[in-house]
Amino acid sequence: MLAETLALAPSGLVVVIVGLLGLCVGSFLNVVIHRLPLIMEREWQAQCAELRGETAPDNPPLTLARPASRCPHCGHNITILENIPIISYLFVLKGKCSACGEPISPRYPIVELLTGLLSAYAAWRFGPTWQLAGALLLVWALMALAAIDLDTQLLPDSITLPLLWAGLAFNLSATFAPLPAAVIGAMAGYLALWSVFWLFKLATGKEGMGYGDFKLLAALGAWLGWSMLPAIILLSSLVGALVGVTLIVAARHGRNVPIPFGPYLAAAGLIALFWGQDLTNRYLGLIA
Repeated sequence: MLAETLALAPSGLVVVIVGLLGLCVGSFLNVVIHRLPLIMEREWQAQCAELRGETAPDNPPLTLARPASRCPHCGHNITILENIPIISYLFVLKGKCSACGEPISPRYPIVELLTGLLSAYAAWRFGPTWQLAGALLLVWALMALAAIDLDTQLLPDSITLPLLWAGLAFNLSATFAPLPAAVIGAMAGYLALWSVFWLFKLATGKEGMGYGDFKLLAALGAWLGWSMLPAIILLSSLVGALVGVTLIVAARHGRNVPIPFGPYLAAAGLIALFWGQDLTNRYLGLIA
């Protein structure tokens, strides 16, 4: 029903509707980014306690839906008026908790704004099609994964693995790539970084990246096909290297402090989603 309604609406209205939807989804992604690592940590604590024959820690229930959003400093429940994307932060709360006055991280409106803008652009780029539905799902998942990896250096299986299977499902009808290309992309994406991981470990005795990076690149390969993998790997490596060198030169990062690779993979995946084919064609044109 929603797809039929969007198909009948003027293109500009579709962009606005999807952009507003993206703002609301961005607000929910902030909850996912904050709570999912905590949920995972509690699950690991319970599993470790079970293996040791101990009683699991008695933590209060925590899911993505419960309890209601609240201030992490004083526990003040966020009201509906205080939970309007971007507007509440700028004009209602003015960047501070209404109860205790502690500052609220600007990351929250940034995630909302980026999600809204990328969603609106996807609507403009693909129109009211199945490609738009897939692009929105991919954009939202990559936003959550990038932020979680920045915070915790984790890429949760509960997002990366469903994302991989969703990419293959969308490409059953060649939405973004033919199914054989998507299957090969998933395999090649995983094996590419897996090989780099083991070569680096054999050469240095250290682990250069986590298994979550393998799964994320496999998911991108499943969505966009194997032909986009070289561009994704090149773009993510270049951006990651530039940012890493900049942080080291600015003395904000020690040489031995790990830098998460997931955000660069996510950014490169978004570039490949929107402009990958155009960039590839121009590159091939230059070579020719």
